[in-house]
Amino acid sequence: MGKRVAVVLAGCGVYDGSEIHESSAVMVHLSREGAQAEVYAPDVDQMHVVDHVKGQPTQEKRNVLVESARIARGNIKDLAKLDVKELDALIIPGGFGVAKNLSTWATQGKNCIICKEVEDVLKAFHAAKKPIGLCCISPVLAAKIFPGCELTVGHDTECEKWPYAKTAETMKELGCKHVNKHVTETHVDMKNKLVTTSAFMCNAPIHEIYDGIGKMVKEVVRLA
Repeated sequence: MGKRVAVVLAGCGVYDGSEIHESSAVMVHLSREGAQAEVYAPDVDQMHVVDHVKGQPTQEKRNVLVESARIARGNIKDLAKLDVKELDALIIPGGFGVAKNLSTWATQGKNCIICKEVEDVLKAFHAAKKPIGLCCISPVLAAKIFPGCELTVGHDTECEKWPYAKTAETMKELGCKHVNKHVTETHVDMKNKLVTTSAFMCNAPIHEIYDGIGKMVKEVVRLA
């Protein structure tokens, strides 16, 4: 039997949900590792809906579970029904939905609140000593919940290649150790069984982002 890995999504689309390329890469790499992805999302309204052509919020209202089902090809469950005992690991792809729908990081930074169901799931996997994979912006969830953990969101010095590097500084303010890594690399915090990679936090070719996510997935499955 292959490992059963929970993949938690935050909607559909980089600006208001889960990053689609990252989510797809996670599924492909899990399949390659012989693992079974089981997709979940919270049944809550999105913070807002963004027109991805204009990059501007609209008046529309959408549901995180319903939108995430687009990526999961309809094969998805309400996050409230996740049972950690039936699963071997957890992965949360990035996208602004993590900072808007799974938490309030987008508006409150280090003072954010994490969606209760998401926090409960992360704590349950951590308590069970089961690995957690996080990419792009999603390591901020662990930074908030697990003080002193080691993470990467890429680099901590802002430049054209690393436009979101200030995130690393904010994570340090929460008492985490940030480890600078290239987009094709991962960082493994063995004590907390956290595996992180920067993905689209880096201005990099998509194949490098895909490769970095592949290394993250491989480590998560290895630790499971």
